[in-house]
Amino acid sequence: MEGHGRNSGFLDKLWFIDGYYPNSARGLMISHSSKRLGVIGVADGWSSNRLADAVSEKTGRRHLIQMDHVRLDVHSGEAYHEDLRLSSFDALIAKKIGASYSPLLTERMKMLKFLHDQGTRIFSNPDSMIAAMDRLSCTLELRRAGIPMPPTVITEDVDQAVTAAREFGKAILKPLYTSKARGMAVVESNSDARATIEAFQSANNPLIYIQKMLELPGYDLGLVFLGGEYVETYARVSNGNSWNTTIRSGGRYEPHAPTAEVIDLARRAQDEFKLDFTCVDIAETSDGPVVFEVSAFGGFRGLHQAHGMDAASLYVDYVLRELDR
Repeated sequence: MEGHGRNSGFLDKLWFIDGYYPNSARGLMISHSSKRLGVIGVADGWSSNRLADAVSEKTGRRHLIQMDHVRLDVHSGEAYHEDLRLSSFDALIAKKIGASYSPLLTERMKMLKFLHDQGTRIFSNPDSMIAAMDRLSCTLELRRAGIPMPPTVITEDVDQAVTAAREFGKAILKPLYTSKARGMAVVESNSDARATIEAFQSANNPLIYIQKMLELPGYDLGLVFLGGEYVETYARVSNGNSWNTTIRSGGRYEPHAPTAEVIDLARRAQDEFKLDFTCVDIAETSDGPVVFEVSAFGGFRGLHQAHGMDAASLYVDYVLRELDR
């Protein structure tokens, strides 16, 4: 089956870093708005700052809100970042709510949900982000929907995990809160399996998430969606020296033209979460494509490096259009 390029229906919404976009899109590009937008992110995060810069370019104001500096007054229903009252914004865009993944992020997300329920518009909906944010809830939601995934076992019992490792032959131990393969470990069905699993569990992983390692073609895919519409795909290509393809382990981003089957699978996966901006991680295997996860926040760098696309500007334009509905 032929690979499919960029979604033609989405061309009208694309804005490239070099400034080019189709003539038909000129009426849709937001050059300036009176809306007041805040970006929830981290001070040293590339994507957080790029999104805050894009907001500044569109509105003339730049507000980067760090959740560890937010004060929520439950009695009044108001939240503040320094002297900024968060309910005074027309919308908040959540890009990152912590420098590293941990259960603390769920607590911060509950604060955002409280604000959202009080009437503050938040992109994406906190309920959607909570459902996708930790690996277990994301996996269970995908499997309930019948989305194909690698065989996976979840247990607190080391003996059960050892049994799973032996059945899988080779597997990956994955923390529930992580990104870019941090904290993951490969376990094989040999005499070291128990020691590997015990070490993983003792490293603050009481619930063991063990997933069969698949044979990949040296890359996996990130399919990006904005407002439920397919945008583009990038590949994370391994450098050949690591079991994973992450940039952190020496991988690189490349453009990729996925098949219609892969796009349809990613579309069905992300549709379970109703996120405003997301990336669906997919692997192409000899048995067909499988989904690893749906990102609660999505990433900008893959589109930037593989396609020269400014995803932050796309996202801000989308938010402003949604607010004008």
